Amino acid sequence: SQWPDAPRNTLSLINRYGEIVLTYAKVHTCDFSLEAALTPGDDFHVCTLDTAQGEVKIGAMICYDREFPESARILMLKGAEILLVPNACGLGINRLAQLRARAYENMVGIALTNYAAPQHNGHSIAFDGIAFAEEDGPSRDMLVVEAGENEGVYLARFDLDQLRDYRQR
Repeated sequence: SQWPDAPRNTLSLINRYGEIVLTYAKVHTCDFSLEAALTPGDDFHVCTLDTAQGEVKIGAMICYDREFPESARILMLKGAEILLVPNACGLGINRLAQLRARAYENMVGIALTNYAAPQHNGHSIAFDGIAFAEEDGPSRDMLVVEAGENEGVYLARFDLDQLRDYRQR
């Protein structure tokens, strides 16, 4: 940004106890619209989220960050098992394939939430990052859930034991 003290595009992750466990500022900002005036973040962060099912390592990236392979790669190398991605643009076939590729490349679960129509086109989506059911086995669909274009609440259930086993193999 040409204004070093400009605001950042950030997200905060709040745990089940109401505590902020991760704050992330978008690293890859767009050069158009109001976002051109934002100051980008300078790193990707991972936290441990204590859930009722046990601990899980969570990473975050925002919208345009997902278009850069190194975003997901850095988060995976820092230990992330699940990536959370708030999004604010239309999701067509190429952007959905791109997100699937990030899950495949890094063996991470990814859950992306997007604005519904008419602001954008919905299609919030989650992939579990497990491309093969067994060692040397057939390829499998990593899709966990894909929402339609309308508002709604959609649950993405990740089998962390299966994901961890897959990553070990």
